[in-house]
Amino acid sequence: MRKILIIEDEKDIVELVRYNLEREGYQVAAVGDGITGLAELRKSLPDLLLLDLMLPKLSGLEVCKEIRRNPRMNRLPVLMLTARNEEVDRVLGLELGADDYVTKPFSPRELMARVKALLRRTEPFNDVKKAIQVGSLRIDPDSYRVSRAGKSILVSTLEFRLLYHLAAHPNRVFSRDELLDAVWGTDRFVSPRSVDVCIRRLREKIEADPEAPAHLKTVRGAGYLFESGGDGAVEP
Repeated sequence: MRKILIIEDEKDIVELVRYNLEREGYQVAAVGDGITGLAELRKSLPDLLLLDLMLPKLSGLEVCKEIRRNPRMNRLPVLMLTARNEEVDRVLGLELGADDYVTKPFSPRELMARVKALLRRTEPFNDVKKAIQVGSLRIDPDSYRVSRAGKSILVSTLEFRLLYHLAAHPNRVFSRDELLDAVWGTDRFVSPRSVDVCIRRLREKIEADPEAPAHLKTVRGAGYLFESGGDGAVEP
């Protein structure tokens, strides 16, 4: 049974979400503030986290930031809950590592669809994938590990999938919608802006100079590509 942790301080929302998740067969735990939530995560990792943006003691943004810089928790899928409608708040959550968001008030059906879609995106690849080596950069789908010169680079599951998809098709331009279909899935709810945010996070992690990337290139008016420079290789 998959376990979902809710970090939310509004009791009515917790009970509504708990009821609908348990009805779908998930095991649910809930806490009401960010500090207690982090303590719970350090004790036992769930399969998915529902995280409110505005929390007492420690904000949801700070909790998300801590998750993404912790090697043990880094791959935890995070669905952010927020009462704010402004795009800047949603983008900030995505930049700090949230995988998706839902804005209050939301319908139980919409929330369940997003939970299921996010859990599907974190499942292992269905087909056999080969490791990719580009210079000192290695992308290994068996372990979902990215490394440079043998040193691990922390990436979330979603970031790994996006990087692998681009690197597996070097020098090919993909539009934002094509990347959303390939990585987020056709049942996605996020906007094309989510691709931009994820690319920016990846550049900060794998590029020596994120402002002048050697691999993750933007093609104006078209999308993104992974430039191998002719030294990319997929293991046999």
